Amino acid sequence: MKKTLYIILLAFSISANAQRPDPAPAQSQRILIMNATAHLGNGKVIENSAIGFEKGKLTLVGDATLIRLDKSKYDKVIDAQGKHVYPGLIACNTTLGLTEIDMVRSTVDNNEVGTMNPNVRSIIAYNSDSRVTPTVRSNGILLAQVVPSGGIISGQSSVVQLDGWNWEDAAYKTDEGIHLNWPRMYVYKGGNSEPEDVQRNKIQKNLNDLQLYFDEAKAFAQNASTVSSANLGANSKLTEDQNLKFESMRGLFNGTKTLYVHCSYVKEIISAVALADKFGFRLVIVGGTDAYRVTDLLKSKNVAVILGRTHSLPPREDDDIDLPYKLPSILAKAGITYTVSTDGSWQARNLSFNAGTSAAYGLSKEEALMSITLNAAKILGINATAGSLEEGKDATLIVSDGDVLDMRTNHVVNAFISGREINLDNIQKQLNQTYETKYGIK
Repeated sequence: MKKTLYIILLAFSISANAQRPDPAPAQSQRILIMNATAHLGNGKVIENSAIGFEKGKLTLVGDATLIRLDKSKYDKVIDAQGKHVYPGLIACNTTLGLTEIDMVRSTVDNNEVGTMNPNVRSIIAYNSDSRVTPTVRSNGILLAQVVPSGGIISGQSSVVQLDGWNWEDAAYKTDEGIHLNWPRMYVYKGGNSEPEDVQRNKIQKNLNDLQLYFDEAKAFAQNASTVSSANLGANSKLTEDQNLKFESMRGLFNGTKTLYVHCSYVKEIISAVALADKFGFRLVIVGGTDAYRVTDLLKSKNVAVILGRTHSLPPREDDDIDLPYKLPSILAKAGITYTVSTDGSWQARNLSFNAGTSAAYGLSKEEALMSITLNAAKILGINATAGSLEEGKDATLIVSDGDVLDMRTNHVVNAFISGREINLDNIQKQLNQTYETKYGIK
């Protein structure tokens, strides 16, 4: 009890002293970034670049030595000589804005009661005042997929931009997918585990129940008498043929939503692919530790994968010790669209470094960068406006003194979300400055 009270008081004291930077106003000036090495996110690099943007959109992406530039057209010119420009990094499968302090229950809002909750919307629980978000932005993550957890069907995820007064401002793409935690399909042996036949019966029952649930959802989606949940006003009353749980799954059947299946074991992956194939869902595997065992299947069914952290141990005793490091390379060579994730909330700040590790195990640095920019955008269905530096796309980008994939040299000095220049201050920087002053380090 005393420990819990101490943690709560500590959290409040930190919150009271730390100020979240105000969200940036809409872009009003035409901005030009000159002379930086531009990593476009699509595998291409421009050594001496000129990048211009206005009204939140990229209007110029080119080689400064090959184009005629009229700097007078721009209100602000940033000389980024010796620096690097990247698209804003995209973090998939996070609880950013849903979890503040893991050990303080009142600040954790990522898990709903119940087992089947496709109607739960993570976006309305997103806390734009989170003190965690600015620390993540400082390492270049500007867009994130906010994902619910718990139960079998956890709910709907949304993509947010990490700067806004409220969740409506932050929303980039809402309710873009439904998350399913696939029932366990392996048997525990030894210890106090249940008899194997009992475990197998439970596994089969779970799979049968899941299959029945999707069959019922499909029948509901095909029923022309149902009413779209978008037409249900605040004072509307549900009738017998209106079911918000099934209504929220309609997008899976008409192709407007993605089914994200959280699983890692090879049998689970195969079963998830079979389910998605039966109903015609767009499928993304989340976790996918065993994805390298079924690359042909994933490729043939056009299934993307959101991998977990590369900075982890292999799942089996006889696996190669460096399997997590080289798994991105294996999927890339198989032609599978994938991205790297770090799970959690504050852990997302290390996203680029996890991707950077894969560059030492079979990928080029530009391929590793692509995995957390354009690849992630494709998986989330936002690649028309985000994920790479191309004219016409949103001006969501970062400028770093060093290599964004290298924890030793990365230092983000400028960040823009849709052309809005973001304040990169955060609580960790404030505390660092406070104690440097206190102990006379500077």
